[in-house]
Parts: sequence; C-alpha cells; structure tokens
Amino acid sequence: MWLRGTLQLLHGLRTSLVNFESWMLSALGVPRYWAPAVAVQNLDIPCNPEDCAHEGDGTGFLDSIFWMAAPKKRRTIEVNRTRRRDPRKLEKIKDNIDVCSVCGHLKLKHVLCGFCYEKVRRETAIIRGQIRAQEGGPFKAPSVETVVLYEGEKPTEADEGKRIVERSRKRPSWFMNF
Repeated sequence: MWLRGTLQLLHGLRTSLVNFESWMLSALGVPRYWAPAVAVQNLDIPCNPEDCAHEGDGTGFLDSIFWMAAPKKRRTIEVNRTRRRDPRKLEKIKDNIDVCSVCGHLKLKHVLCGFCYEKVRRETAIIRGQIRAQEGGPFKAPSVETVVLYEGEKPTEADEGKRIVERSRKRPSWFMNF
C-alpha cells in the first residue's frame, strides 16, 4: 500500500516539474520545440512480491540501457595496413623539381628558390635601411621613384628627377638592373 502511494507521489512530482519547466520557458519567450525535454526514467523501486507480478519476466537493469554499436570482429593488421596505405592516401611523387641556375639548390620549377630569395631579402633590407637614413623618418618619403646604383654605375637620362640610393659594393649577379 505504501508503495502505490509513493509511486503516485513521484508521478505527481514529475508532472509538476514538467509543468513548471513549460511555464518557465514560455515566460522567457523560448518556443516549446526548442526546449530541452525532461528525461526521467522509471525508477527501479523494489516492490512487494504480491504487488509486482513482472519480476520474473527477465526485464532488469541492463535491459533498459541504450547499447552502443561495436564491431563484431577485430580488424587484422593486414586489413588495417592495407586501408592506411591506400595509394590514394599516399603523397604524390613530385616531377617538377629542378636545380636553381644561380645557386644550385633544388627548387620547384614554378617557385622562386628559397636560398636566392633570402639573399634578395637581405639586400633589400639594407637598401631600405639606407633609404630610411636618407629620409630621416618614415613620413618624409618623397613621392618619386627610387633607383639603386651600385659601385661603378652612373645615373642615366631616365633617372632624372628620381631618388638615387648609392651602394658601395659591386652589383650582385642576381640583383637585376632594369
């Protein structure tokens, strides 16, 4: 008798919780279909043998659990390695590698050589430093083209009116003169 009263009390408590949740969500303006559902499983309360006739039907704790999928058999090492070493997953062989004509290092045919680029970057940084020293600041740059002249070079007629930066070294072979 006490069990039936306890179950009714629990059912009434669950119903009131669901109603309270519904009321709170509607008060906050959240649509009902966005609301999380209250999930309360049936409680496994021991009962009297005369009240519970379903004890011997085989339903138990493990029957109410949602079982995850699991492989039936273990994959062999051969199958795993075959899947991992599929030719579509392997790196492609590069056939566009060439030797740099200036420095002799390997490079991609359509890409600037990394070693040559580093030399150009260093030379350009030195030239920029000289330009910054001539100007006296970053905001005093003239709005004219800059010409870099190396040792033994003289300005041409086309260089008239341009800013000239002189370097006291021989022009590198890779630093083109346009």
